[in-house]
Amino acid sequence: MARGAGHFDWNMHLESMNSIDIILLNFMEIRRRSIKLWSGIAPENYDWRPDEKAMSVLEMIRHVLESEHLFHVIVERRGNLADYVSPWEGLPYKGLEEELEFSASYRESFFDMIESCSAQELEEVIINRTEVNQKRKLGDYLMRIAYHESVHTGQMLDYLRTMGVERPIVWD
Repeated sequence: MARGAGHFDWNMHLESMNSIDIILLNFMEIRRRSIKLWSGIAPENYDWRPDEKAMSVLEMIRHVLESEHLFHVIVERRGNLADYVSPWEGLPYKGLEEELEFSASYRESFFDMIESCSAQELEEVIINRTEVNQKRKLGDYLMRIAYHESVHTGQMLDYLRTMGVERPIVWD
């Protein structure tokens, strides 16, 4: 299955896909739609935020990309972040292409980890995040990671509506 942000070929029969394939498909489709949305935002709007406490457009894009890596580390450590230091720490904000380029290898590594999982591990591996009182099966946790990006896609659509600018159609 191709990992890029391109459109999925639905001619492939869903019946032949296993749970790992479906999880990866979900991640790819969400990211494809995120990139479609992000690419429709003019760079002059990257610093816009609805209020002083909110993330700017570019900060939210980075947050989504960086969070995927953070969640990957959480999964690998089964919930314990301990001494985690983000690779984005201190990295200056530039633009969408730079953010996507920087995150690409981390996404590949995340997908490699997912592909290495068995269906049994999705049910039996427990992610225990004691600091937030959260305990989930790996399969459940992976779907929650994908949901995080989806929520921010909706939030970004609201940013664009509030700015009064055209919103790319993500419901293709």
